[in-house]
Amino acid sequence: MSDSVDATVDATSSRERIKRALSHGKKGRINKDLSNKIMLGVFRAAAYITTLVLVAIIAYVVINGLPHISLDFIFGWPQGVNAEGGIWPTIVSTVYVTALAMLICTPIAVLAAVYLAEYAKQGKVVELIRYAADALASVPSIVMGLFGYALFVEAMGLGLSMVSAALALALLMLPIVMRTTEEAIRAVPRYIRWGAYGLGATKWQVVSKIVLPSAFGRIATGIVLAIGRAIGETAVVLYTMGQAINLPISPLDSGRPMTVHLYLLANDGINMNAAYGTALLLMVIILAFNLFARFLSRKRR
Repeated sequence: MSDSVDATVDATSSRERIKRALSHGKKGRINKDLSNKIMLGVFRAAAYITTLVLVAIIAYVVINGLPHISLDFIFGWPQGVNAEGGIWPTIVSTVYVTALAMLICTPIAVLAAVYLAEYAKQGKVVELIRYAADALASVPSIVMGLFGYALFVEAMGLGLSMVSAALALALLMLPIVMRTTEEAIRAVPRYIRWGAYGLGATKWQVVSKIVLPSAFGRIATGIVLAIGRAIGETAVVLYTMGQAINLPISPLDSGRPMTVHLYLLANDGINMNAAYGTALLLMVIILAFNLFARFLSRKRR
């Protein structure tokens, strides 16, 4: 009799435990579903806010700058104390110094990245080089501008010129391109290298024919990011290139880039219409660099 009573009690307690477990499971699923919906809403809100801020900035510049864009404004020269006319010399100076900085920076940065990723023995020296590159990327632009002025303009005697500004900008672009290229090289699967080695390829053949072409897309992205920063810099070129309104021909000529021209127009309130037009054209140039990099990446792929 006592055994049957104990069995009944055990069965009742088991049913109660099962009910409690099921109820806890439902509550757990409800809590998980609720937290998942909340975090999904937070992520969507962050994405929408980022997109809206970007759209708002672009729309503001386009609305204020588009009415002042014309062929005379693009291909004309600034005239008078109010900088009436166009901004053609500043466009040429911007593209000139950016292309020159890219030509200086890219070979050095890519070769350094190849050495760190493929040839260097991993250790404290390599870690020190990486740390130095990361520290260089965080140097304020005005500090780099003063350094470029002291080294390239004064010590080396290059004066306020395209080459002085390009060398200073190359120092800013160097860590971005180098670190991006190194990560792109490391992202290439190892089995591709093993297959090439199995076919008798040398180290340099693997790097030049297999690794670098495979990583070209990411390398181009890093170069574009560096170009975007170089185009948008003001302090560096202000101290190393100058403010002269002339059309640079040789690397030793001075000039005024679009960022400096925009700064002077907006800061002094000389001609806000020309400032908005300059800002819009600057955005268009950066967009053109991005599209060109995407074209090269897709063509290479």
